[in-house]
Amino acid sequence: MKLVLAQLNPTIGDFDGNVRRLLDVYEEAAAAGADLVVSSELYVTGYPPRDLLYDRGFLAGNRAALHRLAAATGQTALLVGFVDESATRPGRGLANAAALLQNGRITAVRHKTLLPTYDVFDEDRYFDPAEQNTPVPFRGRRLGLTICEDIWNDEDFWPQRRYRSNPPAELAAAGADLLLNISASPWWLGKTRTRYEMLQSLARKLHRPVVFCNQVGGNDELIFDGHSLVFDADGNLVAEGRRFAEDVLHVDLNNAAPQRFVDPAEEPMVWEALVLGTRDYFRKCGFQKAVLGLSGGIDSALTACIAATALGPENVHGVSLPSRYSSPGSLSDARALASRLGIRYDVLPIEPVFEACRQQLAPLFRGLPEDVTEENLQARIRGLLLMALSNKFGSLLLTTGNKSELAVGYCTLYGDMNGGLAVISDVPKTLVYRIARWINREREIIPAACLTKPPSAELRPNQTDQDTLPPYEILDAILEAAIVRGQTFDEIVRAGQDPETVRRVLQMIHRSEYKRRQAPPGLKVTTKAFGIGRRVPVAHRFDPLASVQAPGRTAGVPTDPRPSIP
Repeated sequence: MKLVLAQLNPTIGDFDGNVRRLLDVYEEAAAAGADLVVSSELYVTGYPPRDLLYDRGFLAGNRAALHRLAAATGQTALLVGFVDESATRPGRGLANAAALLQNGRITAVRHKTLLPTYDVFDEDRYFDPAEQNTPVPFRGRRLGLTICEDIWNDEDFWPQRRYRSNPPAELAAAGADLLLNISASPWWLGKTRTRYEMLQSLARKLHRPVVFCNQVGGNDELIFDGHSLVFDADGNLVAEGRRFAEDVLHVDLNNAAPQRFVDPAEEPMVWEALVLGTRDYFRKCGFQKAVLGLSGGIDSALTACIAATALGPENVHGVSLPSRYSSPGSLSDARALASRLGIRYDVLPIEPVFEACRQQLAPLFRGLPEDVTEENLQARIRGLLLMALSNKFGSLLLTTGNKSELAVGYCTLYGDMNGGLAVISDVPKTLVYRIARWINREREIIPAACLTKPPSAELRPNQTDQDTLPPYEILDAILEAAIVRGQTFDEIVRAGQDPETVRRVLQMIHRSEYKRRQAPPGLKVTTKAFGIGRRVPVAHRFDPLASVQAPGRTAGVPTDPRPSIP
């Protein structure tokens, strides 16, 4: 059987564009003698459509697009994901579905069995699960049609499973001799290897070829890597799609030679993901130009590199906003970076505005010492000026804060948190440095001083981040343990971390949820990002340290519930 995998980048709700792009691939595949063209999960609508599924006009557009695709098919069949109606009652009335189209009509439809409802997934909110799934006869074979999560529950691969059923195994037992999976599987660090090993294990266990066709592209905070995979019945990899780019794979299952799988290093993978996510966020939201503050630090430097690559340097505007506390080195580093990237660069000193604000507030602040209020005032002036540039020139403002800062609230609401996209908000500070060194692997793009000088917000004399935070190597280790692995205070301390440091970090995480709730969308590249996949209440009185004895404190007495205000 000759297959063509259409690893494409659909836009949610762009029915005409999605159909047109798929038909371009289909027509070329049909001319080349393909038996079957395979597209991705909910390709017709784009994934994830979320609450657009409650809009009847959206659902009607989805049905019309499916019928247009069906009408365009001939002897070459097309497998495509769409939203079907579900007759299950009581129920939600919709199903995440795959349709087999051929000779101008819909010849078979199968529904998704396993509906993920965890982390960034919320499919049980919208869809009814399939009550049964049987093989589909096709050209002398029996196709087992599955959709994304359906293949992520094999008892011989996963030590702990979320569901009781194993759809691929059930289809194989029912006579399916080829397993097809259409997916919209978001990417994050570690998923490339896991997905490969899982699919290989499934092919070997069931002694069936396994075909996995994945969506590619960015949709809001989610980034889909593509990287479609095909395995033969012995578990050999025989075809592999490009990572983070559209691709059209031609595979002859009868004459496919084994290939070697290579799992790239983390730094280039995260880089490619962030560039794709940024480019698609702009393209799909209708923006062309970006503006960002260039502080001379490592975070804004990395964000500028990503933006220049994603959008083209001619579409990126970097602005330095120095105050009385900004070092000459910060300005020279920002200027050097902008020159090397070829982006526009301007300097807007904030000192006149800062002094005017101080004078305006002086009668009310009389007799009070300067504190974090004046530090935040500088950050908010910068945010004000950057938003003015964004409004005037129609540019999207990028925030430059990293995951480590966002986790502990080391950021200023309505200041450095202003913006429409938080490009590196899921990148821990230590990983920021690693990616920056990777960028500089052949020549110095990011000034070396950005990698060596102590990180600082430069909001008071001689300030460094470590005046307030633990060293980033320690902070990131604690954040990984607490946020990603869900470990408790005792577990983190037993792993070797200082108890008082762990206590302080957990309190900062706990008290900063109100800030994260107001942050712009951030691109997800780790297993647990701040955003729709982490839903913690702002107003609550749970204390994760209530049972931990601290110096000068009675066990069981809550810590100060008031949020931090940096």
